[in-house]
Amino acid sequence: MAFASLTLILFTSFCLILRAQAQAQAPAPSSGAVDLVAILQKGGQYTTLIHLLNQSQQLTQIQSQLKSNSQGFTLFAPTDNAFQNLKSGALNGLGDEKKVQLILYHVTPKYYSLSDLLTVSNPVRTQASGSEGSWGLNFTGQGNQVNVSTGVVETQVNNALRQQFPLAVYQVDKVLLPEELFGAKSPAAAPSPKSPKSSSETPTVGKAGGAPSPSGNAQNENGAAGRNVGFGVILGVGLFCMGVLS
Repeated sequence: MAFASLTLILFTSFCLILRAQAQAQAPAPSSGAVDLVAILQKGGQYTTLIHLLNQSQQLTQIQSQLKSNSQGFTLFAPTDNAFQNLKSGALNGLGDEKKVQLILYHVTPKYYSLSDLLTVSNPVRTQASGSEGSWGLNFTGQGNQVNVSTGVVETQVNNALRQQFPLAVYQVDKVLLPEELFGAKSPAAAPSPKSPKSSSETPTVGKAGGAPSPSGNAQNENGAAGRNVGFGVILGVGLFCMGVLS
């Protein structure tokens, strides 16, 4: 009886140990949905970006897609100073659709750590697109420093506000201006060559103020030359006759 009790105690203890180990190895429960606004507000200098995300309704879209997108997202967050340093009217001159494209140009449909951006294949596709396809960003690395270029501006990828899957948020000190919206405009059409002057504007010989035409000069010169040749022939014949008679 004592042996049976001891066996039961040992078995119960063994089960409790296994249960404790299983609980220790189990992943911690999710802390809930990622709060992008809270991340930006904690940074303290992204008021304009938050406003644009709300105004364009992209904040709701990103938050919703984070729950279902297995690739995650990366957001490059321009500071308030970055927006203030834009040329006057650059942002207000955009329509609603283009503002949405500008915001989406700062979001990639994939999670990238800073080390990923050092070796990524360019161009990196963004959420922005047009009739010609997706708009891309180009990344270069020097040591541990990552630079991002749009073809219009280039800036460093700085402070990581969040670097944990499924969302990475990085500070940039310039607004990433896509070439498709802010690139050099096509050169203005060259003015068409002037049409040749009409015949009524061409000066004619004999009119007051009109320059003599080249053909008139040639005719005068040819007439004078003909008279000189005729006179020379007559003079030569006369001298020949005088020589014979003598």
